[in-house]
Amino acid sequence: MKQFPDSPAPASSPETRVWPPVSVVIPVLNEERHLREAVNQVLSQKYGGPIEVVLAIGPSRDRTQEVADAIAAEDPRVTVVPNPTGRTPNALNAAIAASRNGIIARVDGHAMLPEDYLQVAVETLEETGADNVGGVMAAEGTTPFEQAVARAMTSKIGVGGARFHTGGTAGPADTVYLGVFRREALDRVGGYDEHFQRAQDWEMNHRIRSTGGLVWFQPRMRVSYRPRPDIRALAKQYFHYGRWRRVVARTHEGTINLRYLAPPMAVLAMLAGLLVSPFFWPGLLIPGGYVAAIVAGSAVTGSGLPPGALLRLPLVYATMHVSWGWGFLTSPASLARPER
Repeated sequence: MKQFPDSPAPASSPETRVWPPVSVVIPVLNEERHLREAVNQVLSQKYGGPIEVVLAIGPSRDRTQEVADAIAAEDPRVTVVPNPTGRTPNALNAAIAASRNGIIARVDGHAMLPEDYLQVAVETLEETGADNVGGVMAAEGTTPFEQAVARAMTSKIGVGGARFHTGGTAGPADTVYLGVFRREALDRVGGYDEHFQRAQDWEMNHRIRSTGGLVWFQPRMRVSYRPRPDIRALAKQYFHYGRWRRVVARTHEGTINLRYLAPPMAVLAMLAGLLVSPFFWPGLLIPGGYVAAIVAGSAVTGSGLPPGALLRLPLVYATMHVSWGWGFLTSPASLARPER
């Protein structure tokens, strides 16, 4: 089991033990309204060790830079670094480079952490010897559309069996939500690959595992997540998920399976059915069967939703499936990662 040099064995009580310092890195873009609350939430963690926050600020269209500079001026635990590209992996690498501690927690600007998030993460790192630990992306919505998306994002019909979406028992995992890392693991794999505009978490966790590291799912690390607010934003999100997941598959052979292939296969089957239907009407049974299955699945998984959210659930499922599948199918070869 790996231990941190400045902390005793995990058997020590939380009240008496010395907790290792943690660096929290946050990529920030256009977050004037929420940035101060996000930073306060991190700094108010019930964690016994020192915490520093490093904000990597992209070229925002609002007053994000001024707000970040004001927060850093008020609290010496906060550092601000520039991210001229505005891209997430670049921001994370810049913030990691500016951080000082042996444990690095990635946090997003809209993530709502439980108050014991860092404590549970450090305990889990020590108990398991893992290089990265993370938990559940607990989608929660307020509007009927967001509530429908939240239900879809926590069901196997919507996102498959990934435990960081649907929950499950603690244990080794391919990837986790956000992540709390050992710096030595990030150094070993060279940090985030800045080629990947999306799926950079999955891709880096793959490199951690392929170099002998352990990625661990901890369901107690449950982070609230606000879904996209409308159908257009949801479709764009899942289109890019599918597009960049194929780039990962091209880069790392053997990282794709039937769960990832199901949406593009469904899209191809429905397109084929529609194309042949003018000449062979049973072709309509394919898209018709999909619609029937989605409606039935929504009735099963939508239990407890308000009527407005339940009515939107079939559309949400279809948008997620079709957008992801179409993004995967149309992912251009030009996005391939250049040779390292």
